[in-house]
Amino acid sequence: MKFKQFAYAACMIFLTWDAASAQSGPKAIEYWTAHNPNSTDVIDHSVWNRILQKYIKTTDSGLNLFDYGGVSPEDKSALEDYLDTLSEIKVTALNRGEQRAYWVNAYNAITVNLIIDEYPVSSIRKINGGLFNLGPWKDDIFVVEDQDITLDNIEHGILRPIWNDPRTHYSVNCASYGCPNLANRAWTAENMEEMLEEGARTFINSDRGIQKISGNRIEVSSIYSWFKVDFGDSDKGVIQHLSKYAEGEKKTQLEKVNRISDHDYDWNLNTVK
Repeated sequence: MKFKQFAYAACMIFLTWDAASAQSGPKAIEYWTAHNPNSTDVIDHSVWNRILQKYIKTTDSGLNLFDYGGVSPEDKSALEDYLDTLSEIKVTALNRGEQRAYWVNAYNAITVNLIIDEYPVSSIRKINGGLFNLGPWKDDIFVVEDQDITLDNIEHGILRPIWNDPRTHYSVNCASYGCPNLANRAWTAENMEEMLEEGARTFINSDRGIQKISGNRIEVSSIYSWFKVDFGDSDKGVIQHLSKYAEGEKKTQLEKVNRISDHDYDWNLNTVK
């Protein structure tokens, strides 16, 4: 494989993302702000699309689980070839729509590939966690245009600051129950808007997004605490965002909510049992 192998050195970092950055908002990595608005190139994500459709199982509650342990050697090789192909693409020469789909698919495919390599593992935080078991997000694991790339680079240095869209959090998946669903199809420039809306609506109306409503208080996913800055940087902003996508009784209950009282996140692996 041409993409970088995961380094197994012990990690002494006690956070999986930079707390100061989370509070002030992410800063774009300058190199990746380049794009070509006139480009008509379209990246082929069909291999990744096939793998997603083959190995994702949806529970009755709407949670997408990935069958990491069931991936055949042939499909594992195909996934690695797909990542090799992505690593050879000149991303800065693409238009913004193709770039966004590229980075979302890359993030998710890299994550799935990591989990398959380490499976069975109970949580992504157990991979290269070292003393603190905090996961692979800060490791150089991918190379594009001779640039070392980490998962944190993709999410916090590219996707969040360049597109400045809170729905980014419904597109990237960290292989955990608490995360918004890993979509069962590849992202493209054409389906991006539809899938972002679908992802937001599905997560917010699940018991992973809005976890509990009691009178004027609400308990939510930790995503809305960790990245509050992306949702208006206030409880009010988060609640307004949730209200936009909430349905049925939850939408009605949210009309009385004015504060977030607690948050939680389930780091158990989103695997088919």
